[in-house]
Amino acid sequence: MSSLRTVRNRKSSHHLTLVLAGSAVAVAAFASGATGAALAGPAGPSVAPHAAAVPAGPVGTTGRDAAGPARTPRQIARAMLPRFHWSAARQFKYLNWLWERESGWNKYAYNPYSGAYGIPQALPGSKMASAGPNWRSNAATQIRWGLRYIKARYGSPRRAWNHSQAAGWY
Repeated sequence: MSSLRTVRNRKSSHHLTLVLAGSAVAVAAFASGATGAALAGPAGPSVAPHAAAVPAGPVGTTGRDAAGPARTPRQIARAMLPRFHWSAARQFKYLNWLWERESGWNKYAYNPYSGAYGIPQALPGSKMASAGPNWRSNAATQIRWGLRYIKARYGSPRRAWNHSQAAGWY
């Protein structure tokens, strides 16, 4: 049995539609007058977006804090940037472009050709276990690992994005 639920933001024209079917959830976000293409990153995802519903993760994997509501992976990442001594105002757009192209910010994204997994497309995905045992389903764990990787290898999201643009990978 499926159910449909639309949640509207009272302060803007954005709304979110959830389609629940058994243990799967499909999510679509719409801005007034915007198309799906307008909501994508500058270059689009490198792996085709999932047309099918995305499996719902186990309880506690939504990025929910004990004191607040669930957060999106983008909100989690933006909040983590200062911990790595990066300005969210200066660095988030590069991180957003990078991970939008890599995974569409999907914590279950899997590249069947390379085996890369998750939001940062870790190869192999099990590397993310160093950031937490729930790396398969927790966006915050994947983001923490991805930001550590970017810091160690490139120094900043901007440099990781520039490398990705030049080389086709990061």
